[in-house]
Amino acid sequence: MTDNSTAESPASAPSLPSDGYVGDPAVRAEWDNRYADRQQLWSGRPNGALVTEVAGLTPGRVLDVGCGEGADAVWLARGGWDVTALDVSGVALERAAGHARDAGVAVRWVHAALTDAALPPGSFDLVSAQYPALLRTPDAAAERALLAAVAPGGVLLLVHHAGMDTQRAHDSGFDPADYVWPSMVTALLTDDWKIEVDEQRPRVAPGGGAGAHHTDDLVLRARRLR
Repeated sequence: MTDNSTAESPASAPSLPSDGYVGDPAVRAEWDNRYADRQQLWSGRPNGALVTEVAGLTPGRVLDVGCGEGADAVWLARGGWDVTALDVSGVALERAAGHARDAGVAVRWVHAALTDAALPPGSFDLVSAQYPALLRTPDAAAERALLAAVAPGGVLLLVHHAGMDTQRAHDSGFDPADYVWPSMVTALLTDDWKIEVDEQRPRVAPGGGAGAHHTDDLVLRARRLR
């Protein structure tokens, strides 16, 4: 749901750090304002595609990109995953940290842009990006950052709303051409990767929350072979 994370290392303590945001201040402000407008923006339950695709995976180290208010991160931590969760919004991360404390689980919170975060390359057994708002750049920085974070043998799981990538720019200022979509990541996959799932399917959506009106998902699950 977002694009950005702090220069805090995943090896640091699982509490929310004092502010050290790294990324575009305008992007941070946009998302902070969006969260501040509502007491709860999302449903508070894990995303359906994540629950489906993680079934059968052995828990290891996971990076939750655009973690929002932390529902996926908390669910993964409860399932035995070692979770690093990243977002541009400090407001969202404060809420997420509170939910993790209430659940009695430890999560490493990173407040920065994905492309600016100090993440060790090739170190996550699962990189999960559920409906992320990753800004597109000429050098495909966000796409490459997603791929670079996955460890050999690990999985990239990227889920987005079907049909949004072909929409025209909205009067609200949203232009799909500004963002990264699964097909752009697929285009970068080499022989070092095996696509396990690349499909559109009905969305298993938790009730309520922004985005609940979307009915279909694009799901990309790719395994890094080496």
